[in-house]
Amino acid sequence: MNISMILEMAASAGGRTAVTGGGRSLTAADVLRLARAAATRFRRHQAVLYVGANHLAYPVALFGAALAGVPFVPLNYRLGEQQLDGLLARHPGALVLRPDDFDDLLDTTTDSDSDTDAAEDAAAPSDPDGVAALLYTSGTTSEPKAAVLRHRHLLAYILNTLEFASAAEGDAALVAVPPYHVAGLANVLTNLYTGRRVVYMAAFDPGEWLATVRREGITHALVVPTMLARIVDTAGDDAGVPTLRTIAYGGARAPRPVVERALRAFPETGFVNAYGLTETASSIAVLGPDDHRTALASGDPAVADRLNSVGRALPGVEFQIRRDEGGPAGPGETGLVFVRGEQISGEYGGRSVLDPDGWFATRDRGRLDADGYLFIEGRADDTIIRGGENIAPAEIEDVLLGHPGVTEAVVLGVPDPEWGQRVVAVVVGAGDPAEVRRWVKDRLRSSKTPDTVVFRDELPKTETGKTLRRVLLAELESTHA
Repeated sequence: MNISMILEMAASAGGRTAVTGGGRSLTAADVLRLARAAATRFRRHQAVLYVGANHLAYPVALFGAALAGVPFVPLNYRLGEQQLDGLLARHPGALVLRPDDFDDLLDTTTDSDSDTDAAEDAAAPSDPDGVAALLYTSGTTSEPKAAVLRHRHLLAYILNTLEFASAAEGDAALVAVPPYHVAGLANVLTNLYTGRRVVYMAAFDPGEWLATVRREGITHALVVPTMLARIVDTAGDDAGVPTLRTIAYGGARAPRPVVERALRAFPETGFVNAYGLTETASSIAVLGPDDHRTALASGDPAVADRLNSVGRALPGVEFQIRRDEGGPAGPGETGLVFVRGEQISGEYGGRSVLDPDGWFATRDRGRLDADGYLFIEGRADDTIIRGGENIAPAEIEDVLLGHPGVTEAVVLGVPDPEWGQRVVAVVVGAGDPAEVRRWVKDRLRSSKTPDTVVFRDELPKTETGKTLRRVLLAELESTHA
């Protein structure tokens, strides 16, 4: 099986518009015709590298690569020249598609009739173990690695979680997440499969996002937490988007105050927190709309706390929490998060990191409650060890975000000769560092109170909203060396 099957099924289901962007629209049949034509070029190369923003050329390139039997590799076009050249050098023999090439990809007259006819007759490779995509991890703590997603991983995600052609007439999904993120790839597949029109934004702007929702009658949208915060700031108390039924957010940890403000700003919209990794072929757990509203209104602390969770496992996915010293953890006990299922890749450059039983170590720390809700408490690498005590930065960050003067916060462990590490909070907002420390101390014990509070105008982030902790840590270590 090959992901091109998704496009072929969508093309056979009718003439709905499949994708819209840049003032132009294509049906699924249009995308299939263009992808087949593109595949004749792509077969001469070892891979297809996509270097650009969201564009109608993206699904054509993705499915053209699938039909040609070569990996699709979307790269972060915002990288510096040296970084981007380094990634390009990893793919000798690849075809590089840049913005100047996109219009040609949408014009079959650039290919000869014989090539197009041959493409239509050529069957897509059927090996489910063929490589569908190589996606570079964001590299917030180290150099990016290429995660291998095979056709079977992506198809397992789609077929296990969605119903074909289930979207209502007129359903439309707004996609503003970067095309090199796993969510950008998954959105093409999920929306084509369900029959929902994809509307692309080449560049995110909160005002234009709201205007596009109103203009295009958007019913579903996916954002990262930084986008959600900016949308809520722009929308105010009433976003005025009556068609919008669902907002999914993910890609990074969403601060609870942001989620609560969003729920108030979009009172008629259902919210979905989607948790996944590049190596898991998109989402593996979701906290659905009913969970959000119930948690917000509940007087039961255990139920209300679920707004801090990422929800429960999707069909076909299992979670296991393991103690640091090994062995499974009990309900509510924090440990290392492992995941298993058909959609889980856990592979880099042909090297699998799955354990003998098929479990993938997410490198996240978390816990499962008795009802199967998963709570992520941060990356294992981020854990601060102060005087022999393990401290989860996320717990302190949540308390900091409850302070009226703090809008963003990240907590780091900086080397300390006496304690091993000291706790440093870097916050965006306004206030007195001593007063912010007292705020935390009043709500957590002394050992979790930041030794230092540093105010900044902004935090360094990836385009998907993940804080670049290594950048901050390097700055702090040089400052306090």
